[in-house]
Amino acid sequence: MSDILDAALRLRRAGEPFVVATVTRAEKPTSAKPGAKAIITASGEWIGWIGGSCSRPSVEYEARRALASGNPHLVQLSSTETCASGGSLDIFLEPYVPKPHLIIIGHLPVARALVALASPLGFRVTVMSPEATAEHFGSADAFTDRIDLTNTGPGARYVVVASHGSYDQEAIDAAVGADADYVALVASKKRASALGIPESVKCPAGLDIGAVTPEEIALSILAEIVSIRRARVAEPEPADASMAKDPICGMMVAIDGARHRLTRGEETYYFCGSGCKDAYELKHAD
Repeated sequence: MSDILDAALRLRRAGEPFVVATVTRAEKPTSAKPGAKAIITASGEWIGWIGGSCSRPSVEYEARRALASGNPHLVQLSSTETCASGGSLDIFLEPYVPKPHLIIIGHLPVARALVALASPLGFRVTVMSPEATAEHFGSADAFTDRIDLTNTGPGARYVVVASHGSYDQEAIDAAVGADADYVALVASKKRASALGIPESVKCPAGLDIGAVTPEEIALSILAEIVSIRRARVAEPEPADASMAKDPICGMMVAIDGARHRLTRGEETYYFCGSGCKDAYELKHAD
């Protein structure tokens, strides 16, 4: 347990996404016991142990889904009637995803309104402005008087340039060069045209809700960011060509090196164990 907690703390401090997998129910015969834990990182590294190789591909697949959605969920693997081991596992997957990072470049009222509204929405907020001090943005997580996006950390980054003509071009160049998930400029289309900003930069920033006040403009910008962020989360995970679903128990099986497979006509089926393969053959016996 101490190794798991130490690893979780290290990953969180580094801003790395990961999933904590906990066995909540184990039906004999299984090697894992309730309470067993493991961490699965976004790169597929495992720390800890929650059972044998039969369950690993399925857990990895479901862990990726949990990281994509940000939502915990329960995975039920196999059953006493179908799996070769004769046992079954319930595993709770709890994702830890770094907060989305909102980077505000500017110091005027729209920038201050963004800071006030973003924190309650779960954003980590950094303000960059050569013309302000940290005291102007007390609720921000970080402040710098330089425009520098080279060390803003991992995870999703959303950049809003609200410098109102003071250093727009410098800010836009820095944001575009940082390959952020979203870059927007608080300015009119006429101003954007004069600057010659890239098409990838959203201008005017925010959804068209008829916003007038700084607070309303900030609200429209955050609404746009949330809509983009949630749309990406809702995208279904692309099919993994290296995996196949066991047609009996539903587990994801790694195709490469799969020991239990069956070809019928032009279709090949992959199974987590001999129990599932035998059950499939019995179900589809001529």
